[in-house]
Amino acid sequence: MARISPVTGHYVTVEVDGLEYKVFYLENGTGQPLICQHTAGCHNHQWRDLLEDEEITANYRVIAYDLPRHGKSDPPENTAWWTEEYKLTADHYANFILALCDALELENPIFMGSSFGGNIALQLAYRRPDRFAAVIPVEGADYSPGFYLDWWQHPHANAAQVCASGTWDLMAPQSPDADRWKTWFYYTQGSEAFKGDLHFYSVDHDLRGKLGDIDTDQCAVVMLTGEYDYLTTPEDGARTASQIRNADFIEMKEIGHFPMSENYPVFAGYLKQALEAIKTKKGASVSS
Repeated sequence: MARISPVTGHYVTVEVDGLEYKVFYLENGTGQPLICQHTAGCHNHQWRDLLEDEEITANYRVIAYDLPRHGKSDPPENTAWWTEEYKLTADHYANFILALCDALELENPIFMGSSFGGNIALQLAYRRPDRFAAVIPVEGADYSPGFYLDWWQHPHANAAQVCASGTWDLMAPQSPDADRWKTWFYYTQGSEAFKGDLHFYSVDHDLRGKLGDIDTDQCAVVMLTGEYDYLTTPEDGARTASQIRNADFIEMKEIGHFPMSENYPVFAGYLKQALEAIKTKKGASVSS
């Protein structure tokens, strides 16, 4: 028999930095908001299994959005965006997420992002710890240079195929073939935004020497990194977490750079560890 998913999709209008965006997001569940950012050049389909995880959605309102220029979220409405090269910056990225949380009237949310989403999670903890109960940087680090390359967009290359092919070596060999192919497929649908996303990831994002200023009394930090990730390695994640007071670092075994889509059952176990760690941290903070 056919089964209709409880996940629902909506558009919300968000104004940020003088621009207006129509942003698409999926959601399911009740409880504390858990807002999820996809990886560079992709879209919220990566979080499909999390959105349908009955154990997590029983306690969390899971929200997975498409960043503007990705998936079903268009570029800005009120400007000739096609006349300028897209280069995502930390300032605009953080301002957008804060504006989205305001538009959705989210109280005390947990922010989780992967890859360039993991890096912005760290930026949010550094910039606005008062706005988030916690952040979960997945495959994130204080600094991740070297991946902003001209050949991601070249007239002699099919950008979607190049980007999709790049996912293979970043996934663990233990991940199921069907899920690895789905992750590859998501990237074949990518737009020209991938290179612009990587401008943030490898050029504009740099928290070296600043991590000690993150106020973890307000915003808990639990970092997750897959052992097969060679972009932001477990060593990068552990190094980053070690510089944040009271941060936790969890190395995820037998998983790579796209944990939520390449092997959700494995990722789910680690995510539940992270959510329990946040509960413990926030409980200790309240009691103190």
